[in-house]
Amino acid sequence: MTRRYWNINLEEMMEAGVHFGHGTRKWNPKMAPYISAKRKGIHITNLTRTARFLSEACDLVFDAASRGKQFLIVGTKNKEADSVAWAAIRAGCHYVNKKWLGGMLTNWSTTETRLHKFRDLRTEQKIGGLNRLPKRDAAMLKRQLSHLQTYLGGIKYMTRLPDIVIIVDQHEEYTALQECITLGIPTICLIDTNCDPDLADISIPANDDAISSIRLILNKLVFAICEGRSGYNRNP
Repeated sequence: MTRRYWNINLEEMMEAGVHFGHGTRKWNPKMAPYISAKRKGIHITNLTRTARFLSEACDLVFDAASRGKQFLIVGTKNKEADSVAWAAIRAGCHYVNKKWLGGMLTNWSTTETRLHKFRDLRTEQKIGGLNRLPKRDAAMLKRQLSHLQTYLGGIKYMTRLPDIVIIVDQHEEYTALQECITLGIPTICLIDTNCDPDLADISIPANDDAISSIRLILNKLVFAICEGRSGYNRNP
């Protein structure tokens, strides 16, 4: 895998608060190599290590995108939901930003059935089919469509398992991470000082609570994906 320059700036990361970890009492000892200091009761992440692993992640997604691979971005906390959707749409990725439904990947046949139902209902709504039904039936199907849109809207065009999954919060999305591990799907994961760095294929030490930190990391990854896709589109 060729290494490239991704303009990852330590000062920019500091301004975004990427270096702020959790309180010193709430940490995972496995994170010790990624922590540079303690300040006012919180751990400070070593941004040099963050830059290194973020660069590796950018190289990985660039190469994968240049070969037409598919990505899934997962981040379901309320404050990060909009950033996850924006990043995924910008890069042409699938995303889950509301709630991870257990078995979404490991029980893919069930997810596919739900997606087919979702697409059928969307088509019926577009052509006005739901309005021709009795009011009670139409209301029930519209509620069903709204539910599917909330939880599956970000993967409505996904026709197979993703090639790489990007996870914004290891603790919050632990079920999604475990499903990826079970299926052997490569993962890139933001890890705060209370996380396990050994679970993901590439772990990026970063503040997973501050929206500015999350946006910065996602922006770098999205830029690399877009760059890779542009090369793929030029050379089909």
